[in-house]
Amino acid sequence: QVQLVESGGGLVQAGGSLRLSCAASGRAFSIGAVGWFRQAPGKEREFVAGIRWSVDMTYYAESVRGRVTISRDNAKNTVYLQMNSLKPEDTAVYYCAARRGTMILSRESDYDRWGQGTQVTVSS
Repeated sequence: QVQLVESGGGLVQAGGSLRLSCAASGRAFSIGAVGWFRQAPGKEREFVAGIRWSVDMTYYAESVRGRVTISRDNAKNTVYLQMNSLKPEDTAVYYCAARRGTMILSRESDYDRWGQGTQVTVSS
């Protein structure tokens, strides 16, 4: 099985940047794609960005496109989420998730392995 551990969250002022990491362990070779999701208080969990594990293909939610970059380092089995020009509305718990299939999908139900989440708080 695949285990995912997120890190890199924290408190940042509006306009600042953060880089989140998602380290995969276990059967990482079985990963087809990784997605980042976020859940703000009182809101549904939403897709942020996704990347295929073995091919340079990415996809972004419209709400973050241009401010967020997803990347991976296969040697480290780690996926990153670089977030710039952060806004208070980016405040949420950020989760990474993995799926066996290689398509980058945006529904929670398409991913079967999840990390525990990392809190991102953006102050105004």
